[in-house]
Amino acid sequence: MTGTVYWALGGMVPRRIAKPGLAILAGAGFVLALPPFSLLPFAFASFAILSVLLRHASPLGALGLGYLFGLGQFVPGLFWITESFAVEADRFGWMAIPAVIGLAGFLSVFPAFACWLAARATRYGLPVALSLASSWTVSEWLRGHVLTGFPWNLAAYALADWSTPAQAASLVGSYGLGFLLVLGASLAGLSFVWDDRHLARRRIVGAATILIVVAGFGAARLALSDVPAERGTQIRVIQPNIAQSAKWDDDARNTNILRLLLLSARSGPFDLLLWPETAWPGFLEEDQAARAVMSWLLPETGVLLTGSPERQTADDWVYRNSVLAIGPDGTVLTRYAKHHLVPFGEYVPWRSILPFPRLVESLGDFTPGPGPRTLAIGPHPYVGVAICYEAIFPGHVVDDAIRPDWIFNATNDAWFGNSIGPWQHLASARMRAVEEGLPLVRAANTGISAVIDAYGRTRALLDLGTVGIIDARLPRPLAPTLYARIGDWSAFVLILLAWVVAGIRRRTSHLGPFGRTSE
Repeated sequence: MTGTVYWALGGMVPRRIAKPGLAILAGAGFVLALPPFSLLPFAFASFAILSVLLRHASPLGALGLGYLFGLGQFVPGLFWITESFAVEADRFGWMAIPAVIGLAGFLSVFPAFACWLAARATRYGLPVALSLASSWTVSEWLRGHVLTGFPWNLAAYALADWSTPAQAASLVGSYGLGFLLVLGASLAGLSFVWDDRHLARRRIVGAATILIVVAGFGAARLALSDVPAERGTQIRVIQPNIAQSAKWDDDARNTNILRLLLLSARSGPFDLLLWPETAWPGFLEEDQAARAVMSWLLPETGVLLTGSPERQTADDWVYRNSVLAIGPDGTVLTRYAKHHLVPFGEYVPWRSILPFPRLVESLGDFTPGPGPRTLAIGPHPYVGVAICYEAIFPGHVVDDAIRPDWIFNATNDAWFGNSIGPWQHLASARMRAVEEGLPLVRAANTGISAVIDAYGRTRALLDLGTVGIIDARLPRPLAPTLYARIGDWSAFVLILLAWVVAGIRRRTSHLGPFGRTSE
């Protein structure tokens, strides 16, 4: 396959240049497989090329190829971050490009580690495709947990807009689904290595089997469901589309509040009113008059869920990014404090060591809440809350002690303008719905607000940069999925099962679908 690509380049590029170039192009191609593009063949092509590049690579060479693949993936895939530096361009504009390159450079360590580990494994005679898929899954899991964790643009998110294969995430989560995607793509790529046509055919059979099983399970899950699409609760989602530069502007404060109130007061019934992250430009719990005004918007048993900063003091002020539940009498029924904060946005990690400023100006760093929590909000279905960034973390949005009936994702993607960032963020939220078997409702300041059912299908949506509301029935939850019950262990069980199957086939046949021992 690599020889074919070299020929396509005209045979004029030396292999010592072509291999690194192909690694970068393969990584960049994967970005086109992610939302909003969702060109799924690019995902298969990217990992197919990577597997062929690694076939005879030394561990050190594989380390370099993996790092270049990561740069190709993360530089264009995260370039939307530069939009956040433009909000206060006079202070932070100069940091935009260095920040993207620095973050991409750090994150590329993980695919580099995956490729190095895969090359080491194949040196001991283990199958190339299975080694790469396993090590890639381990590296993605580490990327989601090391330091503060940043599981953005996981391999599985290439399937976010393809609801049939995405259903496998209900069994093995996003990490496990990524394993299956990388394994299938690697088998397909290695089948073009014509050193043994019989082996190549078996690899194609292996790739096709994965595709058929994943698609078949998804189709059956969607077709056999007898759960009604909606329940009785009527929701109203507010998208005010307030620019980040105007969000905390004192001169624009009254105008912004009026927009929220007028949108909320539109005719039509609702039980739950949903505002975005930090929708209220101040400390709402301390503003009794404002809460009294909001109570006029609510029906007799209605509840408003709104983002608002909070502060408490003992010896020193403690600030939190929260969602408050406001009852029809204006009282605060309950609250949720964001527990997974954005580094350098909501706090500065290792502040005593790192000399960097926060990108969000406020009175002080935010303090994290205790973790996922299920809220009881009057007579309405129990809700789990994920504020903005928290929705990107598989297995960390639902309280294990008390399972909610739905997830409320309050977010503010105004920082990222009209870029691909909000679409990628939405893809993460949709995968959380599939994994947990719970509907998810997203209220986003500038978009993308959406109502997503427990299968990850979008039932209603407000596009980027629009002002409006969504009136809809709250979709019904499903029974806890396998992933909801055992979490990321399901992915590691899948990997172990794949290795067991490969080992059995190797003991019963000289040639298995995963390759030769000598490879």
